Amino acid sequence: MKLYPTIGLEIHAELLTQSKVFCTCSAQFGGEPNSRCCPVCSGLPGTLPVLNAKAVEYIIKAGYIMNCDISRFTKWDRKNYFYPDLPKAYQISQMPRPVCLGGYVDIESEGETKRMRINRIHLEEDAGKLVHQNRVSLADYNRCGIPLIEIVTEPDFHSAQDVTAFFEKIRLMLQYAGVCDGRLEQGSMRCDVNISLAEKGSDTLGTRTEVKNLNSLKAIQRAVEYEIYRQTELIENGERVIQETLHFNDATGETSSLRSKEDAHDYRYFPDPDIPPIIFTEEELEQIRADIPEMPQQRYDRYVGEYGISPTDASVIINNKAISDLFDNAVKAYNAPKPTASFITVELMRRINLGEANAEELPFAAKELARLIELAETGKISKDNRKVILREMLSSGKAPDDVAEELQLWIKEDNALIEKTVDEILAANPTPVEQYRSGQTKVFGFLMGQCNKALKGSASPAAIKQMLEKKLNS
Repeated sequence: MKLYPTIGLEIHAELLTQSKVFCTCSAQFGGEPNSRCCPVCSGLPGTLPVLNAKAVEYIIKAGYIMNCDISRFTKWDRKNYFYPDLPKAYQISQMPRPVCLGGYVDIESEGETKRMRINRIHLEEDAGKLVHQNRVSLADYNRCGIPLIEIVTEPDFHSAQDVTAFFEKIRLMLQYAGVCDGRLEQGSMRCDVNISLAEKGSDTLGTRTEVKNLNSLKAIQRAVEYEIYRQTELIENGERVIQETLHFNDATGETSSLRSKEDAHDYRYFPDPDIPPIIFTEEELEQIRADIPEMPQQRYDRYVGEYGISPTDASVIINNKAISDLFDNAVKAYNAPKPTASFITVELMRRINLGEANAEELPFAAKELARLIELAETGKISKDNRKVILREMLSSGKAPDDVAEELQLWIKEDNALIEKTVDEILAANPTPVEQYRSGQTKVFGFLMGQCNKALKGSASPAAIKQMLEKKLNS
């Protein structure tokens, strides 16, 4: 029996507003526990919520970039349940009339282009955070009330690769749109995964389990793969898959039961009496749509079509918004797209991948990277020394001109020094010299390399080559 997984997602993304969704408390990450709370987000009796208009604008932007239909009429509901991280004992959310309906996002997965459908996107408030210490649970309500969008997909996913490709693309799109910062380590985006197995071609889906609160691509992939394996083992051994909510343990790579979901939970939704519905005009929606910035695919097309950058380099650059912004701003400061793209994708990304730098927190501005590219392209420093200067810029934050001066990395074109160095190299390598003069010209590259190494970037390759040819042919 060939079992086929069917997967649906619920992605929660915190919006990049300055304040919470129904009060003026800061929505910034962190802070001392319970230092960013007020009577409204703490759920004290007699308080009234006031809707954050920026949060509504952001969910509409999210809907447009995911090809959703935007509701012209939307309202707010109370989702009732009791849990210590929810001080009001209800969550303000949306049930029958969300802001965004339908939609789709195309992804590349397993060598194919796949269209993943979106059922709905609705706006709600986030819950607080529970901290468990020494058999005591503490509640921190700083996060309570931060605006959150929930992206609910159709069950169109059939592998862990599908899920991670979709999640990463959604994350990138929300970052480019300025809707969510996508900082997974801070919990800005989280994912619940619903998984069931059935025979391929069957009209009936299997029993579904839900893995909650996955907040990294690695955790999502491992959780999906393990849950497919676990359910397969149960079914093949003649056992029953139980409908339940699961927790994924990052240390063991396994899922474990949180609570049973044999019966659907009754949240007793009803309209929130304190928040009026919203009716959007076509002019308002068109203004929001026009304010959506350039998205990753648009930047890719511009890089390849307008700048002539290779598709590979363009893909590397757009896959990190901070790097793409750095590239765009550097090209504005010094118009050399191809060498800038090549240097970023090869040298800067190598330093980032080695952990020597953080793409979001580089110690220098784009104009300083542009200046470094300009120094190399105009022959003021060697391209090898450009790498040396970058490493110093990453560690100290100094400007490229200052580093070149301190380390004496300027190309000075001292002909006397070049001639002296070339003579020394030729004297130390009589065999390659004789080979070259007998017609084996391939050894020229070796001799050139020795001269470059000895001069340590203090002379341009063109000047060294000219002197070396002169001496060899004399």
